[in-house]
Parts: sequence; C-alpha cells; structure tokens
Amino acid sequence: MLSPKKVKYRKPQKGKNRGLASRGNYVAFGTYGLKCLDHGWITSRQIESSRIVISRAVRKIGRMWIRIFPHKSITKKPAETRMGKGKGSPELWVAVVKPGTILFEVDGLDEKGAQEAFRKCSNKLPVKTKMVFRRPL
Repeated sequence: MLSPKKVKYRKPQKGKNRGLASRGNYVAFGTYGLKCLDHGWITSRQIESSRIVISRAVRKIGRMWIRIFPHKSITKKPAETRMGKGKGSPELWVAVVKPGTILFEVDGLDEKGAQEAFRKCSNKLPVKTKMVFRRPL
C-alpha cells in the first residue's frame, strides 16, 4: 500500500475540501484518464485495489499511471474510549481529491478496453468518476 516515507506533521487537521482541482486536472501521460467528479478522500487500500483492476486490463499491451498519492494521515481513537485524552493515533493514509482530478491514466488500450477497465476501477472508489480523453495538441 502507498504511504509517505516521511511527513512533517504526524496528525494533520481535517481541513476543508472545496472548489475544483487546479492541478492534475488534465490527461498528461496516457491516452485515456479517469476523472473524479466529487470531493472526497481515497484511501491507500482503495488506490491499491483500483491499481490491481486496471493492471489486469492493461497487462502487457499498455501502460498505466497513478496520478494521486495518499499524503494525509487519518487518526482514529479506539472503540469504547472516553472523551478527551488527546487525538487518536494515525490509522490510514488518504489522498484528498477534488472534482476534476485525474486519478488514473492508461495508454495502449482501445477505447472499449479502457472504458471497461475504468468501469471496474470506479466500483472500487468512493467518488463518482468518468472517463476522459487526451486533448489533441
């Protein structure tokens, strides 16, 4: 699973997730991309399961790029713990996504193959997605 090697702060605040993506919002490497349509958090486990699904579709005929990385740690307190006593310990890592963010890209597949791969991939993700094409230069 993906997680950062080193972080400045162990326990970040939740923050606000507003607005549209200003970075990572166009298909840069492949021919087809999976675009996020919602605000949300995507966990490292969800990214990994999506990666496995796409890599099965791509196999040896194409390439795949993961355009998101889980930089934010999410803390949780143990069950049945009284209030107070500080913040919980970091449990999982998430990538913060905004509408317009490109999550994955593929190249070397035909349109139907890419569409099927992204359909299976979107079933693993907690946000609405759609397939987009690379803009002609």
